[in-house]
Amino acid sequence: MKLQYIMSYSSRLTFFLLFTLSFSCAQTKSENSSNLTDNHQTSNLATDTATFAAGCFWCVEEQFKQLNGVSAVISGYTGGHVRNPTYRQVTTGRTGHAEACNIIYNPAEISYDELLAAFFVAHDPTQLNRQGADVGTQYRSAIFYHNAEQKKLADFYIEQLDDEGAYDKKIVTEVSPYGKFYKAEDYHQDYYVNNKNEAYCQMVIKPKLEKFRKVFKGKLKAE
Repeated sequence: MKLQYIMSYSSRLTFFLLFTLSFSCAQTKSENSSNLTDNHQTSNLATDTATFAAGCFWCVEEQFKQLNGVSAVISGYTGGHVRNPTYRQVTTGRTGHAEACNIIYNPAEISYDELLAAFFVAHDPTQLNRQGADVGTQYRSAIFYHNAEQKKLADFYIEQLDDEGAYDKKIVTEVSPYGKFYKAEDYHQDYYVNNKNEAYCQMVIKPKLEKFRKVFKGKLKAE
């Protein structure tokens, strides 16, 4: 089935991502399985890390925690020049850091391709230095790659999404090498779970989470 036909009856973005996954994920999982065999490791012990910035890390954390194969999501700061930054410092936009999440996952259960697909659904990558009402460089869209393969896949996704016109505007997502990651203060971890009744959680995080879960139905952890 051609991509153009798929796009004719549903969301261009969602179906482009799922179409791409049908080809790239199988290959990635096959390569990962081979590597695990070569290293005499069992799949339940193998983990890898993806690092994404997509606006407020409270939203990103809760979205990625939903996915089967993701064992942990850690909110923090990365991409800047200030050592050991505090949340108050980062919110000024003068540290160079982005609010980001380290996503720990089992590549035998979920591929980096699938995490990239989730990243592009989780936020609007065409908004420069903001997500909705959250404005500043600390809310920029960014992929911090850990190796050459992650960079290659990130660049591929961006190029293909732009070529297919998945969005009305060009993607502005930054693709940068992973550097020092500073874990955010304890009260930022599991923020949505611990603060569900707060206005921001109800008005911003909850709707984004519902959309995310709808798109990735079938790839979610059992409730």
